[in-house]
Amino acid sequence: MRLRSAPIVVLLLTLAACGAPQKPAPRPDPDPAPRPTTAHAAGRVVAYFTDWGVYGRDYQVKNVETSGSAAALTDLVYAFGQVKGGRCAPSDSWADFQRPIAAADSVDGRADPGGAVLRGNFGQLRKLKAKHPALRLIWSFGGWGGSDGFSEAARDPAAFAASCRALLTDRRWAGLFDGVDIDWEYPNACGMTCDTSGRKGLVKVLDALRAALGPKALITAAVPGDVDKLASTDYAAAARTANWLSTMTYDYFGTGADGAGDDTQDLHRTAPHSPLTAYPGIPLASATTSATVDELLELGIPADKLLLGVGFYGRGWTGVSSAKVGGPAGGPATGRYEKGLEDYEILARRCPPTGTVGGTAYAHCGTQWWSYDTPETIKTKMAYAKSKALGGAFAWELSGDTPGAVLLKAMAAAWSPAAPPSPPAP
Repeated sequence: MRLRSAPIVVLLLTLAACGAPQKPAPRPDPDPAPRPTTAHAAGRVVAYFTDWGVYGRDYQVKNVETSGSAAALTDLVYAFGQVKGGRCAPSDSWADFQRPIAAADSVDGRADPGGAVLRGNFGQLRKLKAKHPALRLIWSFGGWGGSDGFSEAARDPAAFAASCRALLTDRRWAGLFDGVDIDWEYPNACGMTCDTSGRKGLVKVLDALRAALGPKALITAAVPGDVDKLASTDYAAAARTANWLSTMTYDYFGTGADGAGDDTQDLHRTAPHSPLTAYPGIPLASATTSATVDELLELGIPADKLLLGVGFYGRGWTGVSSAKVGGPAGGPATGRYEKGLEDYEILARRCPPTGTVGGTAYAHCGTQWWSYDTPETIKTKMAYAKSKALGGAFAWELSGDTPGAVLLKAMAAAWSPAAPPSPPAP
């Protein structure tokens, strides 16, 4: 997943919010009780909620409820905790559990009382789960900008797993989380930093988590979309321990200055960042969702252990004169939070689609060219996922969707038991 920057100044308030140290408490059983079955028994519908989204984006836990997302999800992944010194730790205590929530931003319309033990996002997530008892909640650690600590975790995976268990069973929020997601970018390969833990590094971490958290806990991991990175790690062995693997089938191509995609393919020519299939003139034929899925299946990973990834954002260029894909571009277009990146909610209104290519949408407006998924292209991608008998789909991440969650609902509709089956893929 791509870790987007959050306003830092708010974090200075953390010191004022810190209370007295917590007294030790007996460790609760980390194994969550079995959850009721959901309306989406045909497949998992998973989405990420980011801790920094509550700041400049003003996407609160309450929005997961009011948008209808909570009712559509089987699992919600909270991003991110950090891996510090090879151990699990919160990355933003203020947003996570210290920030007082006003009535207007509260899931149940009630403000946090003074002296509340649990506030912030965690307090609201507890309220959300009370409304949706079938919803499972997973705490994700790492991310694009937070994966450097995994190398040390892989050297002592038992200690890492024990720290995660201790964090999940903290007396203030014990029972809130149903498991742990490992978003390591990338094991035994290079992302922002390079790891040399070997092909079994991720496997050791996941095995240790399973031993520490028990058989009922949800243990999941992110998988790179880049097929060249898939040989670096034994993902088939990882799948034997994990409940599922989330395939990051987006960001195949960046815009030349945003750090996304394969830098060798950032040629200042327009290309969709998340094509489902190859198309004439694609810069790299293996940089597609279908190529990634085929490779993972070839590695022996059971199809029902794979989730298809969808980004709720677009990537775009400026200085573009041609509406067709592959035209020359001057550089990344302006985005509200990053160059070359914008939320679907904004693009759908400001630069609506003008065509499709490779199973995803693109839009040419003025001198800008953007690519992103729409409810229609998501329907196509979900049909593909079902034709491959995949286990479901996940979204990165909820704040990019519309207030009515049109993208997530398009995902969920495909996995409803009432949805018609897709024909098997050729």
